[in-house]
Amino acid sequence: MGKQTKDLQNHAQLKELMTARPMTAERHAEINRKRIRARRMLEDARELRNNKQELF
Repeated sequence: MGKQTKDLQNHAQLKELMTARPMTAERHAEINRKRIRARRMLEDARELRNNKQELF
């Protein structure tokens, strides 16, 4: 997903961003772990697909 696409999907108002409580370290770590898990699943799926294509 490109930067422009991400910008279009973010509808948060500046006031909401400036008044929101800071994210805790635990929440930040949880989000990062979730992102890493999703990326690894995609990478594994791509690798499986590419391996199957190489067989034929």
